[in-house]
Amino acid sequence: MLKYAYTILYVTDVSKTIAFYEEAFGFEKKFSTPENDYGEIISGETTIAFASIQLAGSNLKKGFLESNLNQKPFGIELGFVTDNPSEFIKKALGAGAVELEPLKTKPWGQEVAYLRDNNGFIIEICTPIDN
Repeated sequence: MLKYAYTILYVTDVSKTIAFYEEAFGFEKKFSTPENDYGEIISGETTIAFASIQLAGSNLKKGFLESNLNQKPFGIELGFVTDNPSEFIKKALGAGAVELEPLKTKPWGQEVAYLRDNNGFIIEICTPIDN
């Protein structure tokens, strides 16, 4: 059996990133190494984790592209579902998120907005899709 367990984002400062997600979305820290080079937040069924650029570099010897608010975002996003996207958008912007696309209603009725976190990663905040 294979199970999707977590996503790890490579960030400049793990502690600041966890603090951002706590303030912006109300998530709680699940774990952090004593060196603060790796940490996880409680975000639902799937864990979101953060590793420092230095730790990632020690694991990926050929390197990788770093996310940066001064560059276009990567073609990947973290999707958060809520019945009240406006509330979480406002809270996230107050915590330092950057609006990428404002809240819009899609043709199928779902409300969707796109933000960037403090490291430049895309965050989608949306309502559930009614099936």
